[in-house]
Amino acid sequence: MIHFDQSIDMINNLEINNYKTKTIPLMQAQGYVLAEDIIADHNSPEFPTSAMDGYAIIHDDIAMGKVKIASINPAGSALKDEVIGGTCIKTFTGSLMPHGADTLIPIENVEVDGSYIVIKDEVPQGFSIRAVGENYAKGQKLISKGTKIDFPQIGVMASLNISNVTVYEKPIVAVISTGSELLALGEEQTNNAQIRSSNNYILEAIVNKYDGISLQKGCIKDDKESITKEISLALEEADIVVTTGGVSVGDFDFVKDVIRELGCDVIFKGVRIKPGQHIMVARKGDKFIIGLPGFAYSSTVTALLYLVPLIEKFQCGTSTLHKVRAKLKAPFVKRAKKAEFTACNISLMQGKYYVDFKDKKIGTSAILTNMLGNVALLVTSEDDSSKEVGDKVNVLIFD
Repeated sequence: MIHFDQSIDMINNLEINNYKTKTIPLMQAQGYVLAEDIIADHNSPEFPTSAMDGYAIIHDDIAMGKVKIASINPAGSALKDEVIGGTCIKTFTGSLMPHGADTLIPIENVEVDGSYIVIKDEVPQGFSIRAVGENYAKGQKLISKGTKIDFPQIGVMASLNISNVTVYEKPIVAVISTGSELLALGEEQTNNAQIRSSNNYILEAIVNKYDGISLQKGCIKDDKESITKEISLALEEADIVVTTGGVSVGDFDFVKDVIRELGCDVIFKGVRIKPGQHIMVARKGDKFIIGLPGFAYSSTVTALLYLVPLIEKFQCGTSTLHKVRAKLKAPFVKRAKKAEFTACNISLMQGKYYVDFKDKKIGTSAILTNMLGNVALLVTSEDDSSKEVGDKVNVLIFD
């Protein structure tokens, strides 16, 4: 089994030979990752613009104390009047600054006396004028390729009149759970050895949360022929196939063998981690198979560690999961000479993270309820030892 850090390096160093992209309407692009740089094709604003409601004036005329209102300049109008000495033009937020004016004096700073303004409070020269290119300049890269599109990016692209945008296609992820004991949702239990499947549903939810397109294939029996058929079909339909169960060393653990027999190149099989040491990652061209363990907590943790980065890799995106430093509010007992990922409760108080283990059960890798609550994963390396209250630890945040 390889070191956890080595396995992550191997995932990070994987290359996709042919990325899939598509062009979609801007308002359908939220949640996708840009496949092109967004470059400004004009200055914003293109001309000096008023930032407030007020009066466009020549700054030197402020000393006069009283200035004649020559005309009105509503936003959006193509006003051709110029400001000349001793006059001003009433101007509104977003209006082009009239020629001749070098300052905008706000409405709040004046009193209107017939066709004149009386200046109560002076302002510096250039006050409240948006300069050409204040927002962005022509030729400036505004959004980089590889950025996930959200409301700020949509707003900026709309201001550039970009109605369609090129994005990376979200990878299709086929989800398969293996196990003759598994029951799908709604399926009737006929003997006490049967258990309700949760792995395929939580994996589908993880795929959807982290911007893949899930393809639910359900539960299949521990039968090599069936497993071979389903994984083979899934490889034709999907970019990533994720399985649970069948990667350990039992008599009916066929998945690991089927992956090899289908001509896939094994990237690694077995990592010194707890939970999930029997994880397997393989590829066939630009398609990937991730064989996860069968226990629910184990498959969930390893999906976060390995499946999520693969989904992001297909879109050249940045990592959603991230580590923070936190302080222990309860002792932590190191239980294995492996990299451990332990469910913990995380809280943020006065800008600092804290973790504890209240209601977190100690037991096998099947305790999925440990993922409930304000949960994160406390990360310890092979060389770490047990920790005391107040110690600083690394915590993986995924929500």
